[in-house]
Amino acid sequence: MVTAESCTAGWIAKALTDAAGSSRWLDSGYVTYSNEAKRRALGVSARTLERFGAVSEQTVRQMARGALGASGAEVAIAVTGIAGPDGATPGKPVGTVWFCLASRRGRSIAVSTVLERFSGGRDVVRRKSVERALRLILRGLDR
Repeated sequence: MVTAESCTAGWIAKALTDAAGSSRWLDSGYVTYSNEAKRRALGVSARTLERFGAVSEQTVRQMARGALGASGAEVAIAVTGIAGPDGATPGKPVGTVWFCLASRRGRSIAVSTVLERFSGGRDVVRRKSVERALRLILRGLDR
């Protein structure tokens, strides 16, 4: 497993490593808060960031795929969002968070994305994002 995190800034990886023995299944985590970090560490294209923004389905998909490629892990969870209090844009209010769970299936990669719009302040949005990501991971592993 690998994490690629923006608005949660490593909180998902922290929650995963709270489980004893997690070193057997957690490979690594990427905190890519800035657009430049998303490009440099995960290979998110500058065109995607310019056209769709950092908080978009297209970006979170590239984050997850990039994390799989960079780590060699079998499963990736990626998250990017607007925790607030600033950063809202038309159509993307504070609390907008995109998630992507990607997993290797032989030579292909299965990708599932989810959009959430959480209410509450910065800490609440981030906490809800971590909880939602963990539920996505568990649901994905059940398949």
